[in-house]
Amino acid sequence: MADVMVAAMPFHGHAGPLAAVAGAFVADGHRVRAYTGAAYESAFSAVGADVIHWRSARDFDEHDPSGSYPELAGRRGPRQMLANVEHLFVRSGAGQCADLLEAWRVRPWDAVVADATSLGAAFAAERTGTAWVSVSTTPLALPSRRLPPPGLGIAPARNAAERVRDAALRGAARSATRGIQRAYRDERTRASLGPGRARFDEATASPDLVCAVGVPELEYPREDPTGRIVFVGELASRSPTPGPFPALPEWWSEVVRSAVPVVHVTQGTQNLDPSDLIAATFAALGRQPVLVVATTGRPDDAPLPFPTPPNARVAGFVPHAALLPHVDVMITNGGWGGVLAALAHGVPLVVAGGDLDKPEAAARVAWAGAGIDLRTGRPRPRAILDAWRRVSRDAAIRGRSRELAARFAEHDGPAEVVAHTLALIERVRARDRG
Repeated sequence: MADVMVAAMPFHGHAGPLAAVAGAFVADGHRVRAYTGAAYESAFSAVGADVIHWRSARDFDEHDPSGSYPELAGRRGPRQMLANVEHLFVRSGAGQCADLLEAWRVRPWDAVVADATSLGAAFAAERTGTAWVSVSTTPLALPSRRLPPPGLGIAPARNAAERVRDAALRGAARSATRGIQRAYRDERTRASLGPGRARFDEATASPDLVCAVGVPELEYPREDPTGRIVFVGELASRSPTPGPFPALPEWWSEVVRSAVPVVHVTQGTQNLDPSDLIAATFAALGRQPVLVVATTGRPDDAPLPFPTPPNARVAGFVPHAALLPHVDVMITNGGWGGVLAALAHGVPLVVAGGDLDKPEAAARVAWAGAGIDLRTGRPRPRAILDAWRRVSRDAAIRGRSRELAARFAEHDGPAEVVAHTLALIERVRARDRG
């Protein structure tokens, strides 16, 4: 039996997959603690993990992080992404590390299995010298000497001119992220660590094992050494979203019995302005022969600020496992968990990825041939209508989505993370024995 610390940043798309992993460890007979924000305590306690709260690190509400981190107020686009990385992910690192080391002193762990954006877990693993597994819950963001910088949503170069472009972008990214790198060095000092040799964009990926959600067909070819990276498919569990969401809405029978194609549109779980995507989808498809199922990520009784067309049904949340088997096309803001869930069910995608990691998700879907990248988070209705028509009719896109579903079916993601972690623990023990 191993003693495992699971660490997850308090975001839906991070806590859900890590809760599934924690549950798999518990089911396999191991002792599990989980370090996460208060909003996701119930998700981890429900699978049998003992929860450790953020205390030295400032906890926050993912829907209004500026309430705890005022530095984030009023930012969108690239400025939002840079500010989020610096303040939510980097400058919370030493506080997270302090919380984890306090738990370590109470009872040492054999391995820390951490969301790959949990800098404090990386620091704690370095301080304790224990096995460390990174779980990448977003599109793989490791820098590469052959790829554009992560975060821009640009596919790999296809010719010499694009390779020159990518080299220039990598230089520009290093310049734009100097503030983040300074913050990273500051946090290392606060965590009683030396300056280190890695940059921040490399520091949250374990040098020994990265378990990446997805399948290799969704990842760009890399010439850099990647032997430590294993793809584990989907890390699915019940949704850990706080709030009074019913299991299925009262109109659910209309989905099951629909005589017309079902189109699912989701605003995701973080930037929840329905005007970004849902309103445009209603305008695009409100007169089409489809049933539109919209999920807002908000409580079901929160009214939309625009009319709902007769062929649309709205809920705060509908479990993907129930909904996606009935869906013909999914229109999404690019949340990686939702993208992977759709592809695991063979559902082709129209992706409106506006900021954070969403442009990377959109670009990978298009690159893999499983959907269309609208290249904006606020598409016009005409763009959605054209994309939906193409995805509905394009045999190559629909066939590729089914091929990817077959690849996902080969995986049991949570169980694979457990197996890879136990193997790493044994390697670390053998190394320590000399």
